[in-house]
Amino acid sequence: MINKIYVIGVGLIGGSLAIDIKAKRPDATIFGLDHLEENLTTALELGVIDEKAVFEDLDNADLVILAIPVDATVVLLSRVLDAVSDFGLVVDVGSTKKDICKAVETHPKRRNFLAMHPIAGTEFSGPKAAIPNLFQHKTNIICEVEKTAFKLQEKALNLFAELGMRMRYMNPESHDKHIAYMSHLSHISAFMLGKTVIEKEKNERDIFDMAGSGFESTVRLAKSSPAMWTPIFKQNKDNVIETLEDYIKNLSQFKALLENDDFEGVFNEMKDTNYIKQILNGIQ
Repeated sequence: MINKIYVIGVGLIGGSLAIDIKAKRPDATIFGLDHLEENLTTALELGVIDEKAVFEDLDNADLVILAIPVDATVVLLSRVLDAVSDFGLVVDVGSTKKDICKAVETHPKRRNFLAMHPIAGTEFSGPKAAIPNLFQHKTNIICEVEKTAFKLQEKALNLFAELGMRMRYMNPESHDKHIAYMSHLSHISAFMLGKTVIEKEKNERDIFDMAGSGFESTVRLAKSSPAMWTPIFKQNKDNVIETLEDYIKNLSQFKALLENDDFEGVFNEMKDTNYIKQILNGIQ
């Protein structure tokens, strides 16, 4: 049974996992670890975790959830595997997978690690951002599942299925390439849209008054934590550059249509892209 769960990083993802696990497994005890003491205090006050813990406690863990920035995961993962017992499972929730998997590919306890990426989140961070049911009907990408001990992976995957996740299996390289297009590019677009508006619209009141729902929804991701996203872009640099090249090419082509008064071309570009509605509606 998974009764003792240690969450390292009690922010949006780690905290939301803790809330949902507690709802499904009320007999489980959720322990929290975080490099910021105020995060642990807030998580405890909000009931996100049951108790604070320290690194030396990890040998008691049935499950350790690493929910910290991906650069910190690469550094800390080996130490966590060293600390857990032979019956403890460690999972990470990072938005990149190749470097994380490579960091422990020869670790003696590699079988105690499950690499995963639940594709869920909001633009907010910290324990106060944690919410229930964040993972309902969301995809959880599992990488290198064959390298994890079967009994350990089975218990964990059953738990995550209880939280409403659907599992998808990929190798780390495929994951990082696909997620660069489907997630990382979206965040860069939002950050750069926000930057463009801030640079050109010097009056903050004008931005506030004239920002419609379209702008607000498009730029929403620009509120995301730079401390989390900079390491993601660093680890997935090659794939992100490739996506940017494709994106910039499409932007340049659209600009050229406008410059040449080719509004039939503008219409067709948008009309063709409307097909994305059918894809997303079909998935839902």
